[in-house]
Amino acid sequence: MSERWMGIKELPSHEMPRERLRDKGAQALSDTELLAILLRVGVKGQDVLELSQRLLRDYGGWAGLQRADHSELAGRHGLGPAKASTLVATLEIGRRLVLLNHGERFQIKSPVDVVQLMQLEMAHLDQEHLRVIALDTKNRVQKILTVYIGSLNSAAIRVGEVFKEALRLNACAIIIVHNHPSGDPTPSPEDVLVTRQICDAGAMLDVEVLDHLVIGKGRYVSLKERGLGFPAKR
Repeated sequence: MSERWMGIKELPSHEMPRERLRDKGAQALSDTELLAILLRVGVKGQDVLELSQRLLRDYGGWAGLQRADHSELAGRHGLGPAKASTLVATLEIGRRLVLLNHGERFQIKSPVDVVQLMQLEMAHLDQEHLRVIALDTKNRVQKILTVYIGSLNSAAIRVGEVFKEALRLNACAIIIVHNHPSGDPTPSPEDVLVTRQICDAGAMLDVEVLDHLVIGKGRYVSLKERGLGFPAKR
């Protein structure tokens, strides 16, 4: 991050982060300024803007801060338990707002819609998560479920668990989504095998499997679009 700041004490009063937010709106503030408002004060030898800039640099921005747990943040010089709690709570509020705005009754029309719904959170997970999106007759989201955490392995995944909640909800279709922590969304042979098994089970249970998406960092792959693991169209 190339951003450089004068010390906060050197800034004119109207250029202080809170005053800029009041006068110009939150959208006008940089990430550093927004974080500085949350943290409120710095530490000896490092004002709050410098502290905020360092944290964003060290964690690679908001996504890295969101991955960090409370104890890790609380142990950082300049934070402590109170500031860490404020930061974790704020990031969680942001995550819930995204799900609220895009999740409940959100209609899936294409793989891009799935990516908009899931990528913000899943692209930065440290382990593989397999999630199921249960859909109604109009492909609107009924529920999003995490059914597996760990390396995707057909021997470990119980296909029945993939459909359990979808059947309870009377879902007409499901979409499978999992992430690759490496950031590379290229499907593995295991991904293709798991997809085939899930599609076979869906055909027997009369629940259509619309797609299986692999989420990476800034990229994704639709196995349906690539014809991997899905039955060929007749």
